[in-house]
Amino acid sequence: MKIPRNLTGLELIKLLKPFGYEAVRQTGSHIRIQTMQNGQHYETIPRHDPIKIGTLNNILKNIAEHFDLSKEELAKQLFE
Repeated sequence: MKIPRNLTGLELIKLLKPFGYEAVRQTGSHIRIQTMQNGQHYETIPRHDPIKIGTLNNILKNIAEHFDLSKEELAKQLFE
């Protein structure tokens, strides 16, 4: 599945809510989110429009590893 190239940081945070992620703080243009599902996990999301594809790819890889999914499985759940 192709990763969307026009996704903003705020849109990504909304898509991650079903995985238990909530914004805990913001410093400048970066928002720190956390989940307690499957153990505690933090991720920093840039509040950019759009998020650069390499940055988005790395964020999705980290989240997929936390939930023991492949990046493709996570992308399918988020973007379909």
